[in-house]
Amino acid sequence: MTTSIPRPRRAPETGRSRPTSQPPASAERRQQPSSGPAAMVRVKKIFAAETGNYFLVLGATLFLVVFGLIMVLSSSAVESLTSTGGSFAGFIRQGLFAIVGLPLMLFAARMPAVFWKKWAGILMIAAIGLQLLVFLPGIGFAVGGNRNWIHIGGFTAQPSELIKVALVVWVSLTLAKKRDTFDNWRTLVVPLVPVVGAAIGLVLLGGDLGTVIILAAIVFGALFFAGIKLRFLAVPVIVLGFMGLVAAFATGSRQDRIGQFLDGCKSDAAQACWQTVHGWWALASGGFFGVGLGNSKLKWSWIPEADNDFIFAVIGEELGLLGAILVLALFVILAIGFVRIIRANRDPFAKVAVSAVLVWIIGQAFINIAVVLGILPVLGVPLPLISAGGSSLVTTLIAIGIVLSFARHAPERTAVPAGGRTPDARRAPVGRQR
Repeated sequence: MTTSIPRPRRAPETGRSRPTSQPPASAERRQQPSSGPAAMVRVKKIFAAETGNYFLVLGATLFLVVFGLIMVLSSSAVESLTSTGGSFAGFIRQGLFAIVGLPLMLFAARMPAVFWKKWAGILMIAAIGLQLLVFLPGIGFAVGGNRNWIHIGGFTAQPSELIKVALVVWVSLTLAKKRDTFDNWRTLVVPLVPVVGAAIGLVLLGGDLGTVIILAAIVFGALFFAGIKLRFLAVPVIVLGFMGLVAAFATGSRQDRIGQFLDGCKSDAAQACWQTVHGWWALASGGFFGVGLGNSKLKWSWIPEADNDFIFAVIGEELGLLGAILVLALFVILAIGFVRIIRANRDPFAKVAVSAVLVWIIGQAFINIAVVLGILPVLGVPLPLISAGGSSLVTTLIAIGIVLSFARHAPERTAVPAGGRTPDARRAPVGRQR
């Protein structure tokens, strides 16, 4: 004989839900006020992103900026003391530019690609217009023989740094629009040659050969990564190379620097090779662990531009080989982040723009370090994000903000049909092809 426990009978459904005395838990959570402050929510929105590449580039950038502020304080303390009576003048000035540049970077990182496409032409016109001001008496002035600075109402800036950002956006947009006509070089000559020639020509007219090299590298880097055939790039490279040689030997000081560099800086260490030789001494005296932060001896007016063009020598002296390797590792991490963003993006405009910024920042860092090591003659190119210089720091941060805007959201995945080809497979991707 078996027994069973009688089951409770369900109440018949009448179409109306019975009122409950307790609200659901989800409703209670919605009614409760947020525990965190509103400021914290806003900060989270500013840094919100969906990809790890975003935080990789952002983290490396912030580390380089903080590290640069520390080294500017150390390398500029002596010169600031002799010129202003205080040791913190250079550090405070660089810190103010960092306070301006970092919010601009975060603002640029929140802008969509359509924003940069819309304002690319206006940005290019504004940059060329500001560069023209360097030739106006009373506004433009020369520093170290280069007339590429303006002074307006107590504000000093270098417009050629803004041209770098403008070229990145405008050249990338032009190449993205004409990606289906790369086989016809005439379609590229008409928009690129007049605008790019005017921008770079004005900087060259001011005598800043180092910046001209960086601008040319940005343009050719964008053309290369966009997929322009190498035979189309051969003639412009030869022409610009010849013009660069003419400009390099146009003045007596450049001839002396190049001549002494080719001679190995042996016969005239007191003049043309002064910076190079003393940079070697600083690196050699640092050894493996360095002499300690703030204990550099060569920064006591022995190395001109110790906080700018030759700040890497002070890093090597105070922090040793370990500090120099740290700087190189940070730029390698930054380059890896750029490459990952290029590979993850499908927008041709974004790919070319990030490639141009990659060539700009990593190429400029390589040139600066090569000059300090004596591999290249002195060119007057700062170390990105580390050297003192407000215009360079702000524009570099804006360029990184543009890169971050393309890395904020993960690319949408396209369903692959049975054939194994995506709908976009008919169009060749932007980049170098085999």
